[in-house]
Amino acid sequence: MRIILFSGKGGVGKTTVSAATAYRLASLGYKTIVVSLDPAHSLGDAFDLPEEEKIKAKGLPIKVSDKLYIQEIDIQEEVDRYWGDVYRFLELLFNTTGLDQVVSEELAILPGMEEVTSLLYVNKYYREGEFDALVLDLPPTGESLRFVSMPTVLKWYMRKIFNVERNIMKIARPVARRLTDVPLPDEEYFKALENFYERLKGVDEVLIDSEITSVRIVANPEKMVLKESQRAFLYFNLFGVNVDAVIVNKVLPPSVENCEHFSKWLLTQKRHIEDISALFYPVPVFTVPLMEDEVVGQERLEILSHLIYGDTDPIRVFYKEKPYEFIEENGDYIIKLKAPFLTKEGLSVLKSEGEIIVRWKNFKSHVLLPRRLRDYEPKGAKIEDGYLKIFLSKA
Repeated sequence: MRIILFSGKGGVGKTTVSAATAYRLASLGYKTIVVSLDPAHSLGDAFDLPEEEKIKAKGLPIKVSDKLYIQEIDIQEEVDRYWGDVYRFLELLFNTTGLDQVVSEELAILPGMEEVTSLLYVNKYYREGEFDALVLDLPPTGESLRFVSMPTVLKWYMRKIFNVERNIMKIARPVARRLTDVPLPDEEYFKALENFYERLKGVDEVLIDSEITSVRIVANPEKMVLKESQRAFLYFNLFGVNVDAVIVNKVLPPSVENCEHFSKWLLTQKRHIEDISALFYPVPVFTVPLMEDEVVGQERLEILSHLIYGDTDPIRVFYKEKPYEFIEENGDYIIKLKAPFLTKEGLSVLKSEGEIIVRWKNFKSHVLLPRRLRDYEPKGAKIEDGYLKIFLSKA
């Protein structure tokens, strides 16, 4: 199975590009499902599906053709399907504080639930093997990064916190019941979390396998979009997720050169496209002209798909490079981590329980050390040619 994630700043045309890619894959004979993870869904609108059909689906896949399905995840429906006892405990907890029932229900959907539920579907479709291709229309950049970081966070919680918390609650519940009427999580709550995590096992390996998964960053030729795309590119690399293409959407055609209103825009876009090609090299850059009308319906999506990919098969991995590697050098080791645009300001490297943790500003990434390097300690680091090199020596 091939998994393609589309990420980008809000408004760049990410959903339309995702839909066009899925349409093209299906037309080439690949059984494809395109899933929207953006809470403000517009995937169904791109295919011009009737509103009643989307409501009737309740967040489950909708068949568009023999080879193409779309899905807009509905977190309210997913709560009932998968979160069960966890959601009911949180709802009860908020309700005991005196909050209105409706407010309690809304607050019980915690940040991250959408991302975790989405990962569940990724793992489900990958394990079942029903589809040849899974296209994911990610939410805007910040939430996209939370999506790819979630497996690491969950693994850390289950390894370090879950069992401790569970054992403490076993002891604390009988005592707490005598002192307060505030509910504490019961054993069903912990079983629900454990079962949920079991369903997610292995999804982190799927996301960092460059033969299976890659990200395509959708951008517009504008300065603010370019800056955010650079940050996304850096973060995806630090998380170990392969970026195999940058798609520059809504490029003005040369025919507007003599138009007074657009001539400056054309020059600005040309300059930014040159910058994008240089900054993201050697990752391929696809430029897509601004179409003469909105892209709605399968006919328009087919036209857009040809403008993006030409005769190229979108299922291909356009670019592949290891996000990090371990290099032996005179008995010591170097972790060579792909980190374009990284700066020294706010950067720190430390070791914790068999992992190297890289912190940069408000970002954190974990690199798990192989068993033979567990006794090695970081002795220094330097940024060189778009890579962060971390030097390890035996303690």
